[in-house]
Amino acid sequence: MSPATVTSALLPGSTLGVMGGGQLGRMFVHAAQAMGYFTAVLDPDADSPAGRVSHHHIHSDYLDGDGLARLSKLADAITTEFENVPAQALASLAGDRPVAPGAQAVGIAQDRILEKAHFTRCAAASGVGCAPYAVIESAEQLAAVSPSLLPGILKTARMGYDGKGQQSVHSAAELARAWEATGRVPCVLEQRLPLAAECSVIVARSRDGQSVHFPVQRNLHKDGILAVTEVHEQVLDAGLARQAVAAAVSVADGLDYVGVLCIEFFVLADGSLVINEMAPRPHNSGHYTLDACDVSQFDLQVRTLAGLPLVAPRQHSPVIMLNLLGDLWFARGSNQQVEPPWDRVLALPGTHLHLYGKTEARRGRKMGHLNITGADVAQMRETAAQAASLLGLTDAAA
Repeated sequence: MSPATVTSALLPGSTLGVMGGGQLGRMFVHAAQAMGYFTAVLDPDADSPAGRVSHHHIHSDYLDGDGLARLSKLADAITTEFENVPAQALASLAGDRPVAPGAQAVGIAQDRILEKAHFTRCAAASGVGCAPYAVIESAEQLAAVSPSLLPGILKTARMGYDGKGQQSVHSAAELARAWEATGRVPCVLEQRLPLAAECSVIVARSRDGQSVHFPVQRNLHKDGILAVTEVHEQVLDAGLARQAVAAAVSVADGLDYVGVLCIEFFVLADGSLVINEMAPRPHNSGHYTLDACDVSQFDLQVRTLAGLPLVAPRQHSPVIMLNLLGDLWFARGSNQQVEPPWDRVLALPGTHLHLYGKTEARRGRKMGHLNITGADVAQMRETAAQAASLLGLTDAAA
């Protein structure tokens, strides 16, 4: 069955579907409803954050034929809120309804081997590629790994996110043991490079190939999970920012991508850029757009899915985003839950709290984020430091 397409814009009053019921789906649903759309969520969790606020919640596995048929019947177009939704489910839905992003793009993002190959192809146009790497799918490929790639990071080709499925290796013997520990699943070995910073770019691309982007975001990760994003004109060299945007657009164009796409980069010690990975969806590092820009990444996700015109987003305030993990709900050294001091945090000017409606706090679980905007960078950073202190966070700036 050939993929369904949008022949004209889906106007408010239509129903937009989303595969996945987490916080990204919840924020998509909020954006769609604010614009007058009905929404339908498919998620196996009966109490999912997005399902709880959507007009329709299909409680179903992502590959359940009956659930997919119900979503196709309800929704006029369908998107996804996380990259591990099975690509075959998206391909099945695309036979009846427009789906953005498409199964092919999501499938590439789900496999680091395919992803690295795509980045390498796009480097010819943008001049920005990925770190030197080797594919390891067999004992012969393991034995053929160049010593120049060590020390490195061994990453499973599939199902790795937030630092999962990654092992640091320093020698051929360590590499062999690490690959054995994965169960000899397909992996990539990336050369470890000297890093100065991390950044990302969020691009929205329409079906006719038009693209717009948000400013480059500087990011700080802890234990593989995004902790802080800071966005303003002073946060990254202007030349590097232009390179990052050009590379992100090249990756999107190369996929013939439709939807919102995040490309994460490493800034190396020598001042050059390499692409780390992509996320075929809105991204944690773009949550600041809810309060610091005139349109958010979720507004653009709605527009790309519905076939509405894209407008270049404008940032009106410098901003820091603090990721809020479930650890904040536990006193240090205790398993007793305590609600963080939101009243004191929200007494600070320019603070915008977003909690995701999750009913149980767990250490390491993403519970929400806090955006801090200000009239200028100095004021914003001062307020962010105060908020971080109140919450017991050690870093308030990337």
